[in-house]
Amino acid sequence: MDLKLKNKVAVVTGGASGIGLATARLFATEGANLFLWDRADSVVSVAQDLSKEFGVKVAGIKVDVTDSASVQDALKNTLVVFSRVDHLVHCAAIGSGKFGFPFTNLKPSDWTKVLHVNIMGMVNIAHAIAPVMVNQKEGTMVFIASVAGQMGSQTDPPYSASKAANINFSQCLAKDLAPHQIRVNTVCPGMVQTPLNQAVWKAWHDQASPSDSLGYEEWSQKKINAIVPLGKWQTVDAIADMIVFLSSCRAGHVTGQTINVDGGFVMHS
Repeated sequence: MDLKLKNKVAVVTGGASGIGLATARLFATEGANLFLWDRADSVVSVAQDLSKEFGVKVAGIKVDVTDSASVQDALKNTLVVFSRVDHLVHCAAIGSGKFGFPFTNLKPSDWTKVLHVNIMGMVNIAHAIAPVMVNQKEGTMVFIASVAGQMGSQTDPPYSASKAANINFSQCLAKDLAPHQIRVNTVCPGMVQTPLNQAVWKAWHDQASPSDSLGYEEWSQKKINAIVPLGKWQTVDAIADMIVFLSSCRAGHVTGQTINVDGGFVMHS
């Protein structure tokens, strides 16, 4: 299926690793040019490697999404290099690192950074990119949320609440930007073996009763079998498949939607 992404320009935040990098790679295989925005020092070298591997133009820049000035500076650099932004994929996010059961195990101070990065980071990105796409009279935005944002997950309450906000704000954006032919959607990963998810699940594992004290890999697979109807972890590539499809003309009538790539987990819960 030709997604007609050749020579389009995609900005991917959090593009140096994980879901962001998998998404960037898939855009590159479709012939799109890319600008990776990430706080990691490796973002420039990752961009160079992608450019060499796929023969498309890829640039990278360090960005702090919580700093509006940093985001605006990245946008200026992007427009100097490419002059436009056709597709935005916003993956940058963090968890609290405090996996409390219940939320009373947390302190109010545990919430601040998560909400700042995950909510205000999205706000800063949206305010920067939207005017460019409005001026073009076209574009797509895909924001990465989580199934945790739909089900009041106890795993990491600050993260869960921030992802619910991401879903809601995406819907606001979709309504406001539709008259300009800009589509906005949210993709919610389920159980993906990212460093964040692994930290969460190891916290669960460490709190398991002695009778459940299996090795981590065996224990986590047992849990996946119990709560994910398809019985398997999702992969970063599976998430990227949905993101790139939603960004393409093949999803030209899809906006304001929240798409779960979760093996049926939300249905099960």
